[in-house]
Amino acid sequence: MNVTSEAKLNLATLSSLFVDEEKARKFLEDKRWPNGPVCPHCDSTNIYTLTAKSDSRKPVRPGVYKCGSCREQFTVRIGTVFEESKIPLRKWLMAIHLMTSSKKGISSHQIAREVGITQKSAWFLCHRIREAMRQEPTGGLLKGTVEADETYVGARKPRFKGTSKRGRGTSKKPVMVLVERAGNARSMPIERVDSATLKGEVRKHVDRSAQIMTDDWKSYDGLDKEFAVHDVICHGTGEYARKRGDGLSVNTNTAESFFALLKRGHYGIFHSFSRKHTHRYCDEFSFRWNRRKVSDGERMVAAIKGAEGKRLTYKRGR
Repeated sequence: MNVTSEAKLNLATLSSLFVDEEKARKFLEDKRWPNGPVCPHCDSTNIYTLTAKSDSRKPVRPGVYKCGSCREQFTVRIGTVFEESKIPLRKWLMAIHLMTSSKKGISSHQIAREVGITQKSAWFLCHRIREAMRQEPTGGLLKGTVEADETYVGARKPRFKGTSKRGRGTSKKPVMVLVERAGNARSMPIERVDSATLKGEVRKHVDRSAQIMTDDWKSYDGLDKEFAVHDVICHGTGEYARKRGDGLSVNTNTAESFFALLKRGHYGIFHSFSRKHTHRYCDEFSFRWNRRKVSDGERMVAAIKGAEGKRLTYKRGR
């Protein structure tokens, strides 16, 4: 399958890969190495396929290559999130397709049932796929009109009296999002919603030429001195949108739309985000948001390509 056919990848066209390990391996090789195998150890293209001798008692398994430069052996798994996984590649592809095509996410229990692996394996597999979805720091700064907002995720119903407080001061986990109008989003868990934290994240991810839009939380005060424009919408007085003199609408509705998806996933699919792994779920929802205008197949291939150069061991991921 070439790049031009990625938009047509769906459950029907991918079904043959989910039952044939050889086809799944070749599909991954085509997406990772469109111009032929490249050594993950030294980046050499002087590669040849290993084949066993006719009288060999230990035949070489399909998909093993050897580098003519550094003499190291490798497969398509090496140097990716698939490395040292005993789960067949065809099942990896099934899980990637399910995660990239499910708008509000899919639980590890559902992945385990659909793919045919244990829930423990599915949980770790999903976190490895989220690692592939992680936004690299070199991805570029957000530009244009950028909305900033924060919310809290946690138990919907209180287990104990007094734990269901809404808004700031709750025991729930704070999450921040920075999102371009009609563009990309960056979301991340934060320790607190004070000025240093919120403005620090804005400085880290947003270009200084951007127009910032926030609510009237005092921690955002002063952004007008560092960015081109800082417009404030006063939720405290019941204001949720207004028109500027140039016709641009001042609101944080795009950020709230992102949070609506994140919370639907939290409440309806996952039911709980541990504090340790909240950043991985933020990466997953940001990944799908940033590719919301492409097909499920293109989104799946983007996740496969994002697996390059990333590893997540069970000890580090649990």
